[in-house]
Amino acid sequence: MTEPGMQQPAAAQTEATAKAWRSALPALVIAIFAILVLYRETAMAMVETWGRTETFTHGFLVPPITLWLIWRIRGNVALVTPRPNAWALLALAATGFVWLLGELATVGVVSQFALTTMLVLAVPAVLGLPVARRIAFPLAFLYFAVPFGEFALPQLMEWTANFTVLGLRLSGIPVYREGLHFVIPSGSWSVVEACSGVRYIIASLTVGTLFAYLSYHSLKRRLIFVGVAFVVPVVANWLRAYMIVMLGHLSSNKLAVGVDHLIYGWLFFGLVIMVMFWIGSRWREDELPPQPAPSAMPSAGRLAANATPLTVAFVLAALAAIWPLAQWQIERSVPPQISRIETLGPIAGWPAATTNVADWTPRFENASATVQTTFMAENRAVGLYLGYYRNQDYSHKLVSSNNVLVKSNDLLWAKVAGGSRQIVFDQQSISIRTAELRSTDSVRMMVWQWYWVNGHLTSSDVKAKIYTALSRLTGQGDDSAVIIVYAPKEQAGGGEAALEAFVNAAAPEIERALSRTRDKR
Repeated sequence: MTEPGMQQPAAAQTEATAKAWRSALPALVIAIFAILVLYRETAMAMVETWGRTETFTHGFLVPPITLWLIWRIRGNVALVTPRPNAWALLALAATGFVWLLGELATVGVVSQFALTTMLVLAVPAVLGLPVARRIAFPLAFLYFAVPFGEFALPQLMEWTANFTVLGLRLSGIPVYREGLHFVIPSGSWSVVEACSGVRYIIASLTVGTLFAYLSYHSLKRRLIFVGVAFVVPVVANWLRAYMIVMLGHLSSNKLAVGVDHLIYGWLFFGLVIMVMFWIGSRWREDELPPQPAPSAMPSAGRLAANATPLTVAFVLAALAAIWPLAQWQIERSVPPQISRIETLGPIAGWPAATTNVADWTPRFENASATVQTTFMAENRAVGLYLGYYRNQDYSHKLVSSNNVLVKSNDLLWAKVAGGSRQIVFDQQSISIRTAELRSTDSVRMMVWQWYWVNGHLTSSDVKAKIYTALSRLTGQGDDSAVIIVYAPKEQAGGGEAALEAFVNAAAPEIERALSRTRDKR
């Protein structure tokens, strides 16, 4: 028999752990509340996106699911004594700096991932790494709340178009394709954002990852199912697009057009996902019993070893407050807004013309000032568009998914090809974006595009954002512009030759006009 007195050490340990939790949980609530208050604009931007975009409506469910996942294993977590960890505070401070860079560059997804990471890091900071390990998946699941994934739209649309055209040709249907637009004998079709399948993929990944965690305890099985949850909706979307076009073709465009186009798509997707989960459930593993707490606890670092969870929560709040204060300080000294771009000087051999190259304007929204002019050289015409941005924010910025050459629903113009090439602009060699546009009356136009960010030239969205963040961080402002030149493809000498000749002649004047606009503060 066991002596009653021998149970006392274990009982004392249990009581000590329970007492530690009673002080640690309120401290964690304070830390999370402080982060959400300090970064409330970022948090509200996430919520606003959940409500505005159907693709990310699942975001409303992610926080409650995270709390439920933690609650269902509370018995396992309660076995561990919470102890603050200093290193997590340092990681949180570094994450706050990433948030600041995201705000300065107006990249919402960076700021939102940083905010989510700070919320996650609050757990090991206040409760310790052993606790955080036990709820690692629920914490990681919180990242599905970040509205992320639309960057993949162009690639997914390209894949969908490739598969659909290949399927039609293998079915014996002749297809003429330009970009994301293709024509078959029964009519014309286009792959637009809704055809990309990004909604299917995000929904499948979110639910599939949760299913894998709840159904398996083997890491290998979990990773395999998550991989399947990504691949299946991609392929299912390709099949959906192909079948919709075939239904329209075989029914003389009486079926799978308009609203039922989307209905058929979601019904097919729902069926495929249901089958995927049914197959996955056949390899379901039994839930593991609660694991006892380790006998030896890792060191939390000198700072946290002698600190209470409440003290760590207040230190965490102080560290988190640094970056919103830094942003406020940077934004205090913004220059006045501008209303026009400084006038270009004469361009040798290319006088300005009163006629337009084409009835087309790039779809760049909310610029501080714009200029669109046509220039002529003998029998060649080139258009120039400058969109200038200063004091950028989330509704008024240069690099945005809303700023494009042509909207996918444009009734007059369509982008039928794209690429890149090297040019020399004001003695600098840069890579630019190229595109070919086609109008409904078969006019074709060649377009070149790149960015000017406080004197730096690039066509990369990422580099433009980095230049903007560093420029603002060093107090030089965020003056930026998009430079677009365009010319009819079928003019004398060709559109590309006309663009190259114009850029060589106009580069110094374009650079001077943008620099003078920046310096006029």
